[in-house]
Amino acid sequence: MAVVPGQHIKELTVKELKHLLDSNADIQLIDVREPYERDIASIGGENIPLGTVLDNADKIDRHRQVVVYCRSGKRSGDAVLALEREHGFENLYNLKGGILAYANEIDPSLTTY
Repeated sequence: MAVVPGQHIKELTVKELKHLLDSNADIQLIDVREPYERDIASIGGENIPLGTVLDNADKIDRHRQVVVYCRSGKRSGDAVLALEREHGFENLYNLKGGILAYANEIDPSLTTY
């Protein structure tokens, strides 16, 4: 599930996500990291590890904005591309920079790793 050069992924910055969360926007947040990573730091959402994301596509809403995140944005970008390719999703957004960017720009109390 690698990003192919030239493929475009819809992305959200951490500031855009924070605005959506603060305004109680109707979004779904998906964390594609492993459970042990989620135990270190989390910004919420449903945990569907990357290796299981295609098998759990039925847990992902098709009718509202879905923001997918990981540690740095790489795995979540791969997840978005795979879900778009294999299941035809059109409402997925990768969190640019992942939880590291969120910790750096929004919530410095989050543990980084």
